[in-house]
Amino acid sequence: MDLVLSFNNTSNLLTDAKQIIDQTKELAFRSVNVAMLQRNWYLGKRISEEILQGENRAEYGSQVILQLSKELTDIYGKGFGKNNLYRNVQFFKLFPNIFPTLSGQSKLLTWSHYTLLLSISNDDARAWYADEAYREGWSVRTMQRNISSQYYHRMLLSHHKEGVREEMKQLTAPMQADKLEFIKNPVVAEFLGLVPNSDLYESKLESAIIAHIQKFVMELGKGYAFVARQQHIRTDMGDFYIDLVFYNYILKCFLLIDLKTTQITHQDVGQMDMYVRMYDQLKRTEGDNPTIGLVLCADTSEDMARYSVLHENPQLFQAKYMLYLPTKEELAKEIEEQKAIYMLQQGE
Repeated sequence: MDLVLSFNNTSNLLTDAKQIIDQTKELAFRSVNVAMLQRNWYLGKRISEEILQGENRAEYGSQVILQLSKELTDIYGKGFGKNNLYRNVQFFKLFPNIFPTLSGQSKLLTWSHYTLLLSISNDDARAWYADEAYREGWSVRTMQRNISSQYYHRMLLSHHKEGVREEMKQLTAPMQADKLEFIKNPVVAEFLGLVPNSDLYESKLESAIIAHIQKFVMELGKGYAFVARQQHIRTDMGDFYIDLVFYNYILKCFLLIDLKTTQITHQDVGQMDMYVRMYDQLKRTEGDNPTIGLVLCADTSEDMARYSVLHENPQLFQAKYMLYLPTKEELAKEIEEQKAIYMLQQGE
């Protein structure tokens, strides 16, 4: 991969200055990405070599990765969970020719792209998506959308491929707009040893309201302990952030709160359902009651409550816990008050 500035003098100072700045930013992003990919690929290679030494490779490999994860986390902090290390091993096995030679580096994608590609079991489809993503300059969101919509298989079966391609480009145009997507990725900040800035991932309005909701819930008392704000959850689908996490020692359970400034959607409900299930599996300990998920939104929907997973999952808005939770009226009033305050502050 060429990391040398390619500058052409146009005789216009502003144009040339912008060219230099934009190119050097891009070079910085590329160099960070290459370093991150090298780290993950070589870790995967080294772990694979270690696992091959064991007699019962599956069991031995699990023990090796678990122990290494604990030791690396003690030394370096986040980023070296067992799932991440498994992903590194998979990365090495599915893309064995990227390193150490330079032959494959001209077509390197970002680590987030490769994380999505690792979920594809079909070798031909994986190779096609990787080639298309590089050639067309797909963002991570564009790739995710195309994989989910079976773009490869639709192109393979279609007699009018250009029409399918044009439709895809139209539908993904908004996803291609963010030129700083890579550097905003929390995985990059983590790799560089930086603390991810939540302002990059949430609107100012949401951040302002979240700060006040946190204080509001704590002031209610009734057993609340604050656990985290913008808690980072990494999955094979991408990175997510839980707005607020509390623990209630009266209820003996976690309370997860996600704020939406628009009307509730199926995606909001599904996302909270995923958070609740992950917390129950990964954080809940013996003696804890099931985790509660609460989606705060500008407008609710009766149909959503009647027909979505909210109707089936007692852990989302469970009625028997409402005695210890803020009432719906209290929360709605608080959100509207904070929105009004925020708007007034912006006007000033």
